[in-house]
Amino acid sequence: MGLKADVLWPIVAVELWQTQVAFAIGLLGIYGGWKGTISKMTGFYDLAGAVKHLIYGIVVGMILAVFVDRMILSSVILSYLNIFGAFTVAILIAAGESAFVLFILSRPRTASLRASPPFGWTLGLGIGSMQACVLIFRLFDEELAYSGYSGVNLISLSLATSIALCSCLGHALLGCWQGAQLLESNRLRPFVMSTVYRGALTVCIVLALFTPFTLIAVLPGLALAWSKAQSSWLLSGMTPAAKQAYRRTTRQSMRHKAASDSRIKGEYVDSDE
Repeated sequence: MGLKADVLWPIVAVELWQTQVAFAIGLLGIYGGWKGTISKMTGFYDLAGAVKHLIYGIVVGMILAVFVDRMILSSVILSYLNIFGAFTVAILIAAGESAFVLFILSRPRTASLRASPPFGWTLGLGIGSMQACVLIFRLFDEELAYSGYSGVNLISLSLATSIALCSCLGHALLGCWQGAQLLESNRLRPFVMSTVYRGALTVCIVLALFTPFTLIAVLPGLALAWSKAQSSWLLSGMTPAAKQAYRRTTRQSMRHKAASDSRIKGEYVDSDE
């Protein structure tokens, strides 16, 4: 039985502290995605609900990460799949994720609160972080076949951080977009498109273990979707008055921060409040 298991997927030579570092880096993506968006929305959305959806994402993300690990990464290493076969399997896994996101965000309570965009964001953060954790764990294995960047070193740590950020933000942006489209009663088209995008994202992140420059293909999509999420998707569930109040609060926070950074210590900061 042990020999058969080794043939399917070799034993990973990763120490306990390396495993902890791998999962810490993977969870770092959650902090980045939360700090840059959800933390700014205190008082405008139900943050307790956002945390609950984050936990949903972590649990389901670990299950999906196992499929990515066993069905894509291991098959690529053992030469069972080429790039087209890997993308086909990734599409199947992505379809399951898109269906889960659609189910969770379309529940009556979430729909009544019009909170599906931010809840989709935190749901995606959890899913993306768990997939990143498993892939980083594999990256830290010095015997990872075909990868010249394996082990724990400065290059692999930098690559691991990039994988965590791309995975977390990629899945969060797709979840947010799917949630925003739900508010407009669009289900089928976002489901199909998000499935294709998630499949492509998964393949790019897996291939980054062997060719880090693959992540460059992800960056333009992240940059474009980020601006749309900040200006439109995350705010789509707010009333016009709430949007105006949110933008005013954001502008005031930026002015106060700039004034605080530029002031001389001991002086008061002027405020319009």
